Amino acid sequence: MKTNPINFLCIILTVLVISWSKDSIAQNSKSNETYKGIEFKMNKVKEPIIPKNTVNIKDFGAVNGGTVLNSKAFADAIAAVSKKGGGKVIIPPGIWLTGPIILKSNIELHAQAGALIKFSTDKSLYPLVETSFEGLNTWRCISPLYGKNLENVAFTEKGVWDGSGEVWRQVKKGKLTENQWKKFVASGGVLNEKKDIWYPSETFMKAAIGADQNIRLDLKTKEEFEAIHDFLRPVLVSIQNSKRVLFDGPVFQNSPAWNIHPLMIEDLIVRNVSIRNPWFSQNGDGLDVESCKNVLVENSTFDVGDDAICIKSGKDKDGRDRGIPCENVIIRNNIVYHGHGGVTVGSEMSGGVKNLHVSNCSFMGTDVGLRFKSNRGRGGVVENVFISDIYMTDIPSQAISFDLYYGGKSIAETLAEGGNKIKTDVVPVDEKTPQFKNISIKNITIAGAYQAVFLQGLPEMNLENIEISNLIGKADKGFSIIDAKGIKLSNIKLDIKESTIFDIYNGKNVSLKNVEFNSTSPNAVNINGAASEKIELVSSQKVDYSKTTTISETVPKGAVKL
Repeated sequence: MKTNPINFLCIILTVLVISWSKDSIAQNSKSNETYKGIEFKMNKVKEPIIPKNTVNIKDFGAVNGGTVLNSKAFADAIAAVSKKGGGKVIIPPGIWLTGPIILKSNIELHAQAGALIKFSTDKSLYPLVETSFEGLNTWRCISPLYGKNLENVAFTEKGVWDGSGEVWRQVKKGKLTENQWKKFVASGGVLNEKKDIWYPSETFMKAAIGADQNIRLDLKTKEEFEAIHDFLRPVLVSIQNSKRVLFDGPVFQNSPAWNIHPLMIEDLIVRNVSIRNPWFSQNGDGLDVESCKNVLVENSTFDVGDDAICIKSGKDKDGRDRGIPCENVIIRNNIVYHGHGGVTVGSEMSGGVKNLHVSNCSFMGTDVGLRFKSNRGRGGVVENVFISDIYMTDIPSQAISFDLYYGGKSIAETLAEGGNKIKTDVVPVDEKTPQFKNISIKNITIAGAYQAVFLQGLPEMNLENIEISNLIGKADKGFSIIDAKGIKLSNIKLDIKESTIFDIYNGKNVSLKNVEFNSTSPNAVNINGAASEKIELVSSQKVDYSKTTTISETVPKGAVKL
């Protein structure tokens, strides 16, 4: 029996169309699932479009082994594929030593499994560039991976990008084992007078003395900054003012300062990545998303030395002048191990943050789970934040923390100095006043923490409209609510070691409904503050607030309803 060639061709085309249709439907279904249940309207995040051209760094003279500098091979490979309109740069298995890599549009850096890209420890290879760091306009050493004003950039596959951060960072003795400390001291560098901080050089140590955290505000010219070149640690990946950027698959680790810093990116996807830093790494953040729009961070793991997933928008006047918020951000299905904060907003949030969704994340041993921080002087508004299905274990400090008196220290350091203090001074509200409002937190499990929830606003600008519901928590301390209004707590079950479960100071429009706890103490709930008003405690069969509440004489009569 003969087959008609035309009929056979039609059959093949039909099969291909059906197959393509199934793939397309599956992709659309997966994409729709990503945006299902998101509480705000946002466009789907666009992926980079990379041309089909391909080059391999070995074809441009790259030498495996970690001893030969391959900067030219990387630059030539990128230039060659860029001339064709863009494409994929393949980095095969091996150890590839290189200096900074300058990114271009329409480029995919495809580091195959087994590839380790190790950036050179020769700091002279990293010239100074004008940039933004810690929310301020300044000069820093160029990042190992650097790009500006680009479109369509991707980092893919399972290779490892290593920033050689060990030669850049200062280290505190208290964060190291005795053997680790001895190795740092033996490697060179200098120690401070107390012999408890190691610096890579004397230049670094002297520059750090005059710094506001990591920025020298007193220096203005490039020449002045050049004199402290060794102090100006770069982030590992810096991509600025660009569109359609993708991180999918690789490991990013051992950064000089922050790990990945997307700044003013529209359409950013970070998925299936592993971001790692030694837990003692100073300012060793994982991912710092700053002034970006339309962002998806999913299915990734973080084990870092500072905040893990950070949402930012500039600091103080520089951030307010930029005026670009971080908005339309989805963070889902991530795991954080060590870090100062699992998901953090601030403290650099002067341009504002709005429309943030966080769900189905696990924080294990993270210093703080959900961390919101700012300070007077920042300005900016954080609003429309929706957090759900968060699972936390072994949190050394506060599982959920709102701190508007952030001074640059981790919460662990703050607690070691006596903890957060109630402050009563009021300053006039102006453009420098930060504001946090309209935040929903639900379906939370806390299996071990120093404190379950800490909420502290400013006397002149209270935290506003924060709802926490469906929370199960086991911790040493319960809730602190200070200078906050519109706080609604419902369906909460607490197992707290201390007898006092709730400390409320100057709370306004606060309600506790269907809240259970294990204390029968007459001061299980303490209410203080002359500005307190409209506090409603709804008793249940398991909790009788008339027997477990102490109301200070400073509280106005009628302010509390039991």
